[in-house]
Amino acid sequence: MQVPPRNYPSISIIVPVRNSVKTIVALMESLMELEYSSQKIEIVVVDGDSFDGTRKIVEEYPVRVVCEEGRGINAARNTGIKWSTGQIIAFTDGDCVVPPDWASSIARNFQSPIVGFVGGNVEGYNKGDLLSTYMDETFFNVKPSYKLRKVATQLVLRQFPAGCNMAFRRSALFKIGNFDERIKFGFDDLVPVEELGKAGFQIVLDPKVYVYHQHRTRFWEILFQHFSYGRGGAKLIKVKRRSKLAQWFITYLISSTFSLIIILTLLSVGLMLNQHMLIDIAIGIFIFFYAVLTLLYLETAQRTRTLRKMLFYPILDITRGIFFTLGGIIQLLKETRGSTKASL
Repeated sequence: MQVPPRNYPSISIIVPVRNSVKTIVALMESLMELEYSSQKIEIVVVDGDSFDGTRKIVEEYPVRVVCEEGRGINAARNTGIKWSTGQIIAFTDGDCVVPPDWASSIARNFQSPIVGFVGGNVEGYNKGDLLSTYMDETFFNVKPSYKLRKVATQLVLRQFPAGCNMAFRRSALFKIGNFDERIKFGFDDLVPVEELGKAGFQIVLDPKVYVYHQHRTRFWEILFQHFSYGRGGAKLIKVKRRSKLAQWFITYLISSTFSLIIILTLLSVGLMLNQHMLIDIAIGIFIFFYAVLTLLYLETAQRTRTLRKMLFYPILDITRGIFFTLGGIIQLLKETRGSTKASL
């Protein structure tokens, strides 16, 4: 049974921003068009010391603007929670655009008191851009894309919700201590979702709850983003080693690092000793991974009638994966070095 709009819970929308002058207007305008009772909704923008005019733009709208108390995205989220009052706390980012029914779609999913979290889809805002389309269609999705509504008590690999489209029941989030401010680079938004599931709350993933995201349109920006995600995974290993997320990242980091070491060792030794067989083996391993990914994109190429996607997307996937791994390795070395110095 649907909850009538007059009985919808109060919602606080929290938007962490920093230097988002190029995208913030589109978000603010979309938030002004939300179809939800004005008495039951508030918008809190948490500014992380922007210096490009973002704050000046935001202050032109009827929203609460506060300064980030601490450092990092989770510190901004916790600041927003502190200054908000809603029964439901929803989050989006400064480079998103929300549809008019976003808030009401979230509210409909919280009719059961056991639901602690609601997430949904993220679609590219720039439909004509090649890299934006790739980020929507890649087999290794960073942004979620669900076809059916799912209710669970634990996260599933490759079906993770996104921090730019998530909502929590305030009372449930309070029970797990809000967001962990020690995690700053990646996985920051997933830890509380996993902990809510462990605490017995339901996790709802609904495709009708969606936002548009202005994906990065420069390849180096995508690579830097995934390098940061890798750093976040290494932070997660230190802070939440026993979590399912940390165990998944450890498995990924070991397997990807081992693969890179084998390929680079074969290439290096082969070049130094002029052994073409070793070089051929290294190239063969790469071709194998590439061929597997090519087959995964066969359906995408057929559906969109674009052959280049089947050939081009695997290269992007492999490159993203390498930077993700490098971020994890480098951050893990920093964490290890820091722990060693602290123990001396």
